[in-house]
Amino acid sequence: MCNRYETPEEREIERTWHVGRDQPGRWWNEVVFPRGKGVFIRRAAHDAGYRRELVAGQWGLIPWFSKTAKLQYSTNNARSEELAAKAAFKQPWARGQRCIIPARSFDEPCWETGKNVWWRFRRADGQPWGLAGLWNTWIDKSSGEVHESYTMLTVNADHHPLMRRMHKSDPCLPADQQDKRSVISIESGDIEQWLHGSLDEAKDLLRLAPVERFYTNPGSVTSQSSLL
Repeated sequence: MCNRYETPEEREIERTWHVGRDQPGRWWNEVVFPRGKGVFIRRAAHDAGYRRELVAGQWGLIPWFSKTAKLQYSTNNARSEELAAKAAFKQPWARGQRCIIPARSFDEPCWETGKNVWWRFRRADGQPWGLAGLWNTWIDKSSGEVHESYTMLTVNADHHPLMRRMHKSDPCLPADQQDKRSVISIESGDIEQWLHGSLDEAKDLLRLAPVERFYTNPGSVTSQSSLL
């Protein structure tokens, strides 16, 4: 599960995804934590065509049935295998409310030494990550205030040579049953399929990125305090 990532500069988002040029400067957090404000790219709402839009919202999806925008549970990550069944995510998933989350890097904890050592992950090609997500728009019935929010999708990484090393292992379970998780990268050639494709076409993209796509610097985030 990912709980911290960095967003790219506006010009990098525009250059990579051709969206956001008309936005008036940065209006999101550069370093995003759960319930912080980040940005995501989606098919433009109420647009029958294929125009993209850049939207700022809370990292932590607010489901339709929520009574308040302040959730008491975590929704910043969603297991891709559970999207059709989880109450918080099944409607956005069924409706095709998929998005791409721009990220310069993301951090994960490695416990192989017995201590929490934070690793920072960038792309080996120097480009920003485009991470798979779902979005939702929630409206406060009492005030009419509109809240945009999103969640980051994950996939099982027990067999991935790199991502299986992240997070604590359960000593009671074998290595191939740990349910280690990884974010999902949407590549440039798959953007249209992810944002505009059918449910089955989207499911085909719920997969691990090859290890060659990752560049990491173990211990580059030196302590938990540096994340705050």
